[in-house]
Amino acid sequence: MSEITYVRGDATVPLGKGVKVIAHVCNDLGGWGKGFVLALSRRWPQPEAAYRAWYRDRAASGFGLGAVQLVQVEPYVWVANMIGQRGTRTGSKGVPVRYEAVDAALGRLAGEVSGLGASVHMPRIGCGLAGGKWSRIEPLITRRLTERGIAVTVYDHGEGAG
Repeated sequence: MSEITYVRGDATVPLGKGVKVIAHVCNDLGGWGKGFVLALSRRWPQPEAAYRAWYRDRAASGFGLGAVQLVQVEPYVWVANMIGQRGTRTGSKGVPVRYEAVDAALGRLAGEVSGLGASVHMPRIGCGLAGGKWSRIEPLITRRLTERGIAVTVYDHGEGAG
């Protein structure tokens, strides 16, 4: 069983050889405009365009909490849009992150990643604007990915992390 590797750096510039999947958490409202998605959009237009189309066609596309959409952005790099937060604001029902949706999405991601023979790269998903706690997210990543032999690298940005 492998463990999560932690590095300082930019998750949009994944380290290592082979096929890489950059995983991140999206909301279920079709909103794309704050947090890590901005870094993705600065590098590639495809993840945002695919997410917005997926949301527009949500009645037929399977868009919803726990769903995953893989978008190829380079020959060996994919982005996984994972629906893991309900809305975008903290309110009476708590923070936007939904741990059960992140867990379901990671489970789906594991199957996709195994098929590609890829490693997974991510920021501390669900912990920035989504308001989640890494102490609850990390065990989900371990159970769904690293215990299945999938290499995972988590990137901590220098200044402006979040």
